Amino acid sequence: MPADSPQSRMPGPGRRAVLTAAAAASTLAALPGTASAATAAPAGREQPVRKKPRALPGGGDLGPNVLVFDPATPNIQARLDEIFRQQESAQFGTGRYQLLFKPGTYHGLNAQIGFYTSVSGLGLSPDDTTINGDITVDAGWFNGNATQNFWRSAENLAVVPVNGTNRWAVSQAAPFRRMHVRGNLNLAPTGYGWSSGGYIADSRIDGQVQPYSQQQWYTRDSAIGGWLNGVWNMVFSGVEGAPAQGFPNPPYTTLSTTPVSREKPFLYLSGGEYRVFLPEKRTNARGVTWGNGTPRGTSLPLSRFYVAKPGVSAATLNQALAQGLHLLLTPGIYHLDQPVRVDRANTVVLGLGYATLIPGNGVTALKVADVDGVRLAGFLVDAGPVNSAVLLEIGPRGASRDHSANPTTVQDVFIRIGGAGPGKATTSMVVNSRHTIVDHTWVWRADHGDGVGWETNRADYGVVVNGHDVLATGLFVEHFNKYDVQWFGERGRTIFYQNEKAYDAPNQAAIQNGPVKGYAAYRVGDDVTSHEGWGLGSYCYYNVDPTIVQHHGFAAPTRPGVRFHDLLVVSLGGNGQYERVINDTGSPTSGTSTVPSTVVSYP
Repeated sequence: MPADSPQSRMPGPGRRAVLTAAAAASTLAALPGTASAATAAPAGREQPVRKKPRALPGGGDLGPNVLVFDPATPNIQARLDEIFRQQESAQFGTGRYQLLFKPGTYHGLNAQIGFYTSVSGLGLSPDDTTINGDITVDAGWFNGNATQNFWRSAENLAVVPVNGTNRWAVSQAAPFRRMHVRGNLNLAPTGYGWSSGGYIADSRIDGQVQPYSQQQWYTRDSAIGGWLNGVWNMVFSGVEGAPAQGFPNPPYTTLSTTPVSREKPFLYLSGGEYRVFLPEKRTNARGVTWGNGTPRGTSLPLSRFYVAKPGVSAATLNQALAQGLHLLLTPGIYHLDQPVRVDRANTVVLGLGYATLIPGNGVTALKVADVDGVRLAGFLVDAGPVNSAVLLEIGPRGASRDHSANPTTVQDVFIRIGGAGPGKATTSMVVNSRHTIVDHTWVWRADHGDGVGWETNRADYGVVVNGHDVLATGLFVEHFNKYDVQWFGERGRTIFYQNEKAYDAPNQAAIQNGPVKGYAAYRVGDDVTSHEGWGLGSYCYYNVDPTIVQHHGFAAPTRPGVRFHDLLVVSLGGNGQYERVINDTGSPTSGTSTVPSTVVSYP
């Protein structure tokens, strides 16, 4: 196999940025009104008192873009409609909104959810907040095509659909978590136009889930009344009522349980106090966490969080973390001139309304130390115009501590390079810490929008996993110039993978990988002895040069401990071709019929 990138290799222990007493003293010495040894007061004069930064408060107001409703709030529908009009087609806009519904029963609402809008209930259980109405995503703004319905979410609500079926026609980065639909759930747009993948977790759908045109979907730790159909790749783990294993016909990959899971933190009300609930880890999980009374886990008051507002500096965020506070990122855009550093075990960084971090000057947006139990959830990292070597780093290079009892989780954390403007990053996400759970991410080098081009939004690598025992549940990685996923850690596992190779490769030479035609969508390192994946798909659409040939979608060492189940590659409309599925195994894709080539088991 060709050599991997310098950022991708497993190096020796490297420098780790930890706030030490010496570093803190150095920082304080640079502040106005402080004195260092070089500037000490002359003899006989009183030494100036060294000032410390004023402690940041915890808790506080959630800001103007968090809208809180209760059943007595007047004109809720009008406010929902107003936000939807603003966000319906604002695919690369700057608006960010969180809609919060207090526990109670609401009648006659249709909450249409546009871009960068999250809707959620404020109870401990979804059934504490019931909407007799609909929470709707459709695709009228895009002529009935739902393949660009990104960056929106619904969480922690019960919905009683007006006509018995709720419509949630989404593609990537649009999670449906901790929901109770008392009826059916339709995942396709009106008119059954195209739709391209999504994610459900910890949800109960009393009726039938109806994917219709959905090309792929992942459902985890849920309960459903039935599942209508599948197109290419429907994956289930820990789902009561899931269809039986059938890949490739029907295209169902079904695992009875999820090996390890820990649900996403969520905001709720206890009396009149905001708190954040932290669900506990489950092993061999199946079904929802909330079905039998109070969910299992712990809770933090909002006073333990620094409630960040757009415009706050990275230095302030780091001061809050150094004080021992967690971070609640309210909706908006945060420009960072230095990394946000999470150095303390069990720290929570929770975003509302698709809070967006944009690193400047080529820095890494967020770095996590090699500590237990960090929870990153619910925010977007947008690459800046100056190339970042890495955008998100989970654990420093050489991280080796055992975190099996209390892993770090990365949930609904999405990364984007280009689209909203020029952006570059050599590698988007690097996972160095052992036992990390990456639970639903979309890592996307933009194929449309502003600042898009083969070199304009250059991004060679999507996700690189160096840590051992890492689990990915719901991994979406698309359009990178070279490898989309590289996995060098031992005992890695992926349940569901969705990929498209970069559309905009100008010619065959641009993707030539030594003697190999193209870079695999998912590559397991040559030295890895144990790895397993279920329900993995890669698609090509080389629309600039449809004659491009991609040798395979997947590359891995051939040994008994490296195993794959239910793989597919698809050429969309004959724009480009795969010669094989994995390594030299599998039939080529051919013609314009857009029929997958599959491998049920490898080796």
